[in-house]
Amino acid sequence: MFRALKTYQIVVDVSVAALFLLASAGLLAPGGWPVHDLNELAVSVIMAVALALRRLSPGRALGIAWIGAVLQMAVGLGPISANMAIFAVLYTTAAYGTQLVFRLGLASACVGAVTITVYLSASGWFAAGTGWQAVPFVIVVLFAALFALLLSWTTGALVRTAIRARENRSAQIRAEAEAVAVEERVRIARDMHDVVAHSLAVVIAQADGARYAAAADPTAAPAALATISTTARLALADVRLLLTQLRHSQSDGPQPTLADLEALYAQVRAAGLALRVDVDPAPPGESPAGVQLAVYRILQEALTNALRHGEGGAVAVRLAWHPDRVELVVRNGMRADAPAPAAAGAHGLIGMRERAQLAGGRLDAGAEGAEFVVRATLPIGASA
Repeated sequence: MFRALKTYQIVVDVSVAALFLLASAGLLAPGGWPVHDLNELAVSVIMAVALALRRLSPGRALGIAWIGAVLQMAVGLGPISANMAIFAVLYTTAAYGTQLVFRLGLASACVGAVTITVYLSASGWFAAGTGWQAVPFVIVVLFAALFALLLSWTTGALVRTAIRARENRSAQIRAEAEAVAVEERVRIARDMHDVVAHSLAVVIAQADGARYAAAADPTAAPAALATISTTARLALADVRLLLTQLRHSQSDGPQPTLADLEALYAQVRAAGLALRVDVDPAPPGESPAGVQLAVYRILQEALTNALRHGEGGAVAVRLAWHPDRVELVVRNGMRADAPAPAAAGAHGLIGMRERAQLAGGRLDAGAEGAEFVVRATLPIGASA
């Protein structure tokens, strides 16, 4: 029954209605109060109320406007300035009303035009002769009233269409972003499945080998246990990256690690991109496979964005491996005519951000002056 409006919108509507009432009642005129008919004042008050409610409740405003019109005809009043509120009410019924109110607004415009014509003709408010002589003038009045009322309603209908189109576009962008996020989660789950499966295979192989070799070589057991301990800790760090809704699917081929970054850099340089890589401090040891995979994927997408949207100049990559985290920064210049990769719905950025969040970190990307900068911080779970 009532639409959700901001406080300032309600204040504006009430203020406009109050000024409208003062103007239609003549209080703003230099001569004082020209309204000597209390019936006219009552109709003005009703129309002002309808005007105040037009956006908050278009259906109620339409009903109140009809009450004012019926009262106006009942007391025999002719056209007054307060009738201008009807146009605003018809506009809002078409722009903001429900489907029922939308149709009632259209019906009210048509019925209102006929009612106005009949009332003015029957009351003799315009001199148009008698009999057939009055027919042409009546038709002119009918079409003029119908045009004015339908124009207000049609304008509201066009605004309604624009609002619906904007809402549909926003919903489409949200749906696409959610689809990309789901797709990225599935890909991450597939990657993590391979990482964890590999770690467990190493643990099983070392445990079986130590069990069989213990009788012949007692010194083999401590080395196998150390390997099992290291592998299990790294696997545990990777498992912590998994969400509760991990999808089990397999993928072909090994997953990229830090050792594959040089090949990635070589591919980018071969594509014609000048690349500067700074790693300081260097990795303290073997990092969890999940962190290595996240770093590789984020760098891969960031460099792909630099190829697509960059100006062709140098791209700076900085990696800082701290004991508890790894920090990644990628900077590249942007072409003036290239669309910003940070625009709403950019699939690559959604994927990078999703991967960083699932790794327990965060990623920020955006323009900084003439450069586009990607910053990511990922915790190193093995040290947690």
